[in-house]
Amino acid sequence: MSTETILPINRQSVLAQSQSKQEPQWMSDLRLKGLELASTLELPRLEKTRIDRWNLDSYGTYITTEVIGSISELPEKTKQLLNEENSGNLLVQRNSGVVYSQLSAELVKQGVLFLDLETALQKHGDLIQTYFMKAISQDEHRFSALHSALWNGGVFLYIPKNVKVELPLQSLFLTDDAKATFAPHVLIIAEANSSVTYVENWISSAEGERVANGMVEVFVKQGAKVQFASVHELDDQVVDLTYRRAIIDNDARMEWIIGELNSGNVVSDTTSILKGTGSSSDAKVICVGTNEQKMNLTTRAVHHGRNSYSDMITRAVMRDQSTAIINGVTKIEKGATGANGQQTEKVLMLSPQARGDANPILLIDEDDVKCGHAASVGQVNPEQIHYLMSRGIAKKEAQRLIIYGFLAPVVSQIPIEKLAEQLQHLVERKLGQ
Repeated sequence: MSTETILPINRQSVLAQSQSKQEPQWMSDLRLKGLELASTLELPRLEKTRIDRWNLDSYGTYITTEVIGSISELPEKTKQLLNEENSGNLLVQRNSGVVYSQLSAELVKQGVLFLDLETALQKHGDLIQTYFMKAISQDEHRFSALHSALWNGGVFLYIPKNVKVELPLQSLFLTDDAKATFAPHVLIIAEANSSVTYVENWISSAEGERVANGMVEVFVKQGAKVQFASVHELDDQVVDLTYRRAIIDNDARMEWIIGELNSGNVVSDTTSILKGTGSSSDAKVICVGTNEQKMNLTTRAVHHGRNSYSDMITRAVMRDQSTAIINGVTKIEKGATGANGQQTEKVLMLSPQARGDANPILLIDEDDVKCGHAASVGQVNPEQIHYLMSRGIAKKEAQRLIIYGFLAPVVSQIPIEKLAEQLQHLVERKLGQ
């Protein structure tokens, strides 16, 4: 039995937002349907996490942000995250809207589309309609319904058939106005035999509690390859709700690199749907928890295709009174013969009050498959600390070395050097080292 749900937005504001952007009728209808669904759907049920106790109402209102002419006009903290060598392929969203968008002439010539989703809706409406909210359904839970009703800004990335994009494309999402809605939607389509690397950073500043409700949909067509790297560094007043999903066709490959380095509460769900024969996915996730932060992280691979392969590695470092629930789910559907799903979840706790749960889950409906999992939760081994100190290393430095040795299996495999360096720096900063 469910009680009446009081939503943080209303029909009038949703319709006014859609009309102000001159969106096509189908998008207005979709937004209103999302609002209607949100009033009836429950919150997602998460393992050992009472999200109903979190502040989930501070969505703010849609606020238009002025477009900037140069990245020099961005806050200094934001500029530090940009890859200057590739500033010609960059998109920046500030609060409710995109303020900067640039794509090199060479990629434009090859037919690559990299622009804000709101503009793409005007220029490529039929393409957007085919894929928008198709990987993640509106009616999955209240978060997905609300997102479909109030999404703003966002990214549309389209790679034509046989096009190989060598340099990473970068997006930056900044929330620095607590009154502004912040719900980016990223939509990526990689056509057959194409390849692309996409990197995004989420950061925040400003006082005031708020909710970031972001979603990512990736469609990887036959023989294509997508590398998706995302680092979230939102402050302790932001509740981060992020759902990512990829649909992977025959012989296609999806690689996720996720850094959950927020200071506030987090729900993160990263899912690969291995639809095609010979499809593969790889997910590497790092998270660091501090203070009284609560995190629920799920990495999932669902195998439909024959001879499909998935690998998932998660490393979490928890300090103070922080809590992390780490879920790894490998699902092999009937008919996915020859599928191979592997996963590893490990949690390192730096204080007696910290808590980490690693939950490997295997759901197998086919006989001719391979599956494996490994999970561990524990504190820093005092014998390791003692050994390093006996070699003349100070206790603080010894602990630092053990932490980075723990994270190394993930960081060392990140194929983007600058991202690996950035993750290392952010981990050091969050742990105060």
